[in-house]
Amino acid sequence: MSAVSPDSPTAANPEPDLAASAETNAAWHERFTREEMRELLAVSDLRGALSVAVNWALIAGALTLVATRPNPLTVVLALFVIGARQLGCAVMMHEASHRTLFRSKALNDWVGNWLCAYPIWTDLHSYRDYHLRHHAKNWTAEDPDLVLVEPFPTTRASLKRKMWRDLSGQTGRKFATGSWKRSVGSWRKGNVRGRRAFFGFLVTNALILAAVSAAGAPWLYALWAVAWLCTYPFVTRIRSIAEHAMVPDPADPLRNTRTTLARWWERLLLAPNRVNYHLEHHLLMTVPHYRLPRMHALLRERGLLDEALVTQGYRAVLSRASSLAPGREDLIPPITGIPPRIPPF
Repeated sequence: MSAVSPDSPTAANPEPDLAASAETNAAWHERFTREEMRELLAVSDLRGALSVAVNWALIAGALTLVATRPNPLTVVLALFVIGARQLGCAVMMHEASHRTLFRSKALNDWVGNWLCAYPIWTDLHSYRDYHLRHHAKNWTAEDPDLVLVEPFPTTRASLKRKMWRDLSGQTGRKFATGSWKRSVGSWRKGNVRGRRAFFGFLVTNALILAAVSAAGAPWLYALWAVAWLCTYPFVTRIRSIAEHAMVPDPADPLRNTRTTLARWWERLLLAPNRVNYHLEHHLLMTVPHYRLPRMHALLRERGLLDEALVTQGYRAVLSRASSLAPGREDLIPPITGIPPRIPPF
């Protein structure tokens, strides 16, 4: 498979040619048999439950490691594992937003909220409304995620500053302040969904605190909180850059979203639950995450990825993201028709 070079230029105008997009989508779709499509779209309750369980098992393992071998090295490792698995919870919430976590709608939404979204101070239902708009409006002025990729490519110094704000907790503190204000505001306004979510945030985090307290180490909850403030924003930023930044053709669904081929340690610390197969997800958003590698293999076998946006590893993505020469910020391609906005992180 030949992948698009990470140095491919980003198009200046992000407004897709819808006819061209439809033609490209039809081209890949016609290469699959009806039986293959059924297999790719099949939702397995067991595999959905296993993915959620593995996320929490890794979190528990990281906390146990620090409890039994407390030292700076285990603390740092645990913070990165927990931050990545908090992203894993967000990925499972994302699965639930597409109703691909469980076949039962009620179970899908319950697990998506109580075991995935609420522990990381997020609400599935609000996220679903936002995220489906991203799929419908990808790389248009109405895309709510476009703000995440507007600043790239940038200089190496700028990317380092962004990452330092993440790891030092500055980004997380902004997240926390915004989440608290929205939660309290919803409570005061009597918003039923907002009140339910705020209650879920408090209950799930109280249960995490109760669990580590029952194990005789209530101080371990600080690892959960610090990871949410520091390493979770860090890995979330890397994920966001990898998915849609610096694309060669916003009009082509095979070139406006990136799949990053991740090594085992990248899957552990940066790309949990197959989130790296983002191109495949955008081609067919109701394919469960555990079937995305199979979809990738089928696309590759049929030559559909020969010119697609596929990058080997996150290092290559970050190298491209920080490739702008100092003092040449004027070379960042303009985002036509989109007013300037302050990135959320």
